[in-house]
Amino acid sequence: MGSRNLPTVLVQNLGKIGFSNALSRQKTARKAILNKIATKDFETIENSLLIVEHNPVFTVGLRHKEYIKDEEKLKNVGADFVVTDRGGLITFHGPGQLVAYPIIYLGCFSSKKSMRWYVRQLENTLIDVCFQFGLEAKTTRDVGVWIDDRKIAAIGIHGSRYVTTHGIAINCNVDLDWFSHIVPCGIEGKEVTSFSRELLREVTIEETLPKFLDSFQKHFPCQYKFIDAIYS
Repeated sequence: MGSRNLPTVLVQNLGKIGFSNALSRQKTARKAILNKIATKDFETIENSLLIVEHNPVFTVGLRHKEYIKDEEKLKNVGADFVVTDRGGLITFHGPGQLVAYPIIYLGCFSSKKSMRWYVRQLENTLIDVCFQFGLEAKTTRDVGVWIDDRKIAAIGIHGSRYVTTHGIAINCNVDLDWFSHIVPCGIEGKEVTSFSRELLREVTIEETLPKFLDSFQKHFPCQYKFIDAIYS
């Protein structure tokens, strides 16, 4: 398949921003895709991949009621607390963590338009990133990507009319102490890890990002359109 037949993905590095700001940008990108779908203008759909590093924030998904009682406690440790419409339970985002939000129409990438397929491709993307660092990662019955029993990357998504929001988080050199305040993703008895901890050296977002973009493009064949000077 030639590149002219591949879907376009706009890649934008937003840097370090608040969670609500990133969510607003996701909604804008999603609305643009839905407008194209409504007019059956599938050929000119521009999917998006937003790259961010968040200020400290605990987020909860659709099953959020059990966590509302913890909101003030978590805010008191210096992080924001946000209820979202993604799947999954509670997690943390913060400095040193590469967060990527694909806002894509699945019909551009697969004739099946399956959310299960989408999650599997995200998992494969993350496993491939780990492989590029010389680390063997896997999926388990628990959500996310794991190195043995240590979670290296999280997945939490939302899909409506086969347009996706939210996404993935990869622990690069994030302060893992933040996770001690919660049971990440509601999974008891498991650790959270990072590339820096696994490799016993400092691994930054800047080092990880090219590997992630390479892996994403491998599992979601597309042509990138970089719209930030950082990529030039």
